[in-house]
Amino acid sequence: MTLSYDEAGEGAPVVLLHSSVCDRGMWDAQFQALAAAGHRVVRCDLRGYGATPVADRPYTDAGDVLGLMDALGIEQAALVGSSFGGRVALLAADDSPQRVTALALLCAAPLPGQEQSAELAAFDAREDALIEAGDLAAAAALNVATWLGPDADEAARDAVHRMQLHAFEVQKAAEKAVSAEGAPYVLSGNSVAELPDFSAFESPCLAVSGAYDLPDFRRAAARVPGLLPNARHLELPWAGHLPGMERPAEISALLTGFLAGAARPAGASAV
Repeated sequence: MTLSYDEAGEGAPVVLLHSSVCDRGMWDAQFQALAAAGHRVVRCDLRGYGATPVADRPYTDAGDVLGLMDALGIEQAALVGSSFGGRVALLAADDSPQRVTALALLCAAPLPGQEQSAELAAFDAREDALIEAGDLAAAAALNVATWLGPDADEAARDAVHRMQLHAFEVQKAAEKAVSAEGAPYVLSGNSVAELPDFSAFESPCLAVSGAYDLPDFRRAAARVPGLLPNARHLELPWAGHLPGMERPAEISALLTGFLAGAARPAGASAV
């Protein structure tokens, strides 16, 4: 199955991977900006999000992303991932390091070996309770309140609520179909028991965190330079968990500059 996707521009390929709070619509600003900067940009919906249905057989999101690259004839690409999409990008780089020319991780989800904070555990418990009670709109509102920083405007908050609510509805409907009809349904094929060894991944990596984000994601970003040989960490003092939707133009410029630098040969200076 091919993931639902959009494509724009020509040049060095970039694949945008969304947060589990959103879908590919979260990248509206960056999709256009990176295409204008001379990239072939692909943004996709992972399974159970946006226009991509849930899975009916075992899978991994990283495998899906590499499969989409195959289907589009993309041998190598830079991967830009937000939150869960950042974790998917890291796992794709672990699986096929030679195919990933650069990694930009915006508040990427933690990898194994990091203890969960009390704040994240409390959020998970509250979200689970709302979903179990069938109040999907309230669960979506909880995500908006938790994950967007103070600079997000009402349009961004409305968009996240809409995307998250749609994902909840799609995934809940699939769960009901399994219970009522025995329909094939696999929501998650992404468990990772051990921390991957990224020593073979030599391409540039930028790990971004937000000062207003939960501590789990700030720690995860700070951890990346110790895991990948050519990585650096940048904390944004104004950002929450979804900086690309909080200050879209600023993140577009950050990504454009990082990818331009990643494309230069080692030792070359910026113009």
